[in-house]
Amino acid sequence: MEKVISLIQYFSQTSDFEKILHPYILKLHRVAFRLCGSVSDAEDLVQDVLVKVYPKRQTLASLENPGPWLVKVLYRTFIDQRRRMSRSPLHLLLNSHDEENNPVLDSLPCSNRGPEEISENNQVREKLMRAINSLNLDQKHLCILHDVEGYTLNELEEILNTPIGTLKSRLHRARASLRKILQHETF
Repeated sequence: MEKVISLIQYFSQTSDFEKILHPYILKLHRVAFRLCGSVSDAEDLVQDVLVKVYPKRQTLASLENPGPWLVKVLYRTFIDQRRRMSRSPLHLLLNSHDEENNPVLDSLPCSNRGPEEISENNQVREKLMRAINSLNLDQKHLCILHDVEGYTLNELEEILNTPIGTLKSRLHRARASLRKILQHETF
C-alpha cells in the first residue's frame, strides 16, 4: 500500500510541475529561439532547462512569479552550453575555414574505404587466417579465442582449464610462429 501511495504522490508532484510550467513554456521557447537562432536548438535548450529544473520543483512551487527565475536558468544554461561548445574541438573545426571559405570538415579526407583498400584488407585477412590455420591445434585455438574472438587470458584460463602462465607462454609461442609464417609469405 505504501508503494501505491508513493506512486500517487510522485505523479501528483509531476502534474504540479506541469501546471506550474505550462504558462511559461511558450515564453521560454521564444527566448530560447532568440538566443539560439534555430527552432531545434531552442527546443533542445528548453528541454535541458526543464530537466535541470525538475529536481528543484519544490523551489519552483514556492516562487510567486517563476517566470523570471526560469528565464534566468534558461539564460545560464545557454551560456554554459556556448562556453562548452567553444572549447570543443568539433566547434573549432566547424567554425574554421580554408582559403576557399569552405568548412574544414568538407576538406577532410573521406573515411569510407575504397575498393583498393577493401581488397588489400581482404587479402591480408586471408593470409592471416591461412597462417593461423597452419599452426598446431593448441596454438590455433588459443590464437582464435584470444586474438580473434577477444577472450581475455583470465576467461581462457576458465574455458580451457589451463593455468594462466601456460596460456601466456603458449600465446607467445603461437604469435612467434605466426610472425615467422607471415614473414616468409610475401604481401
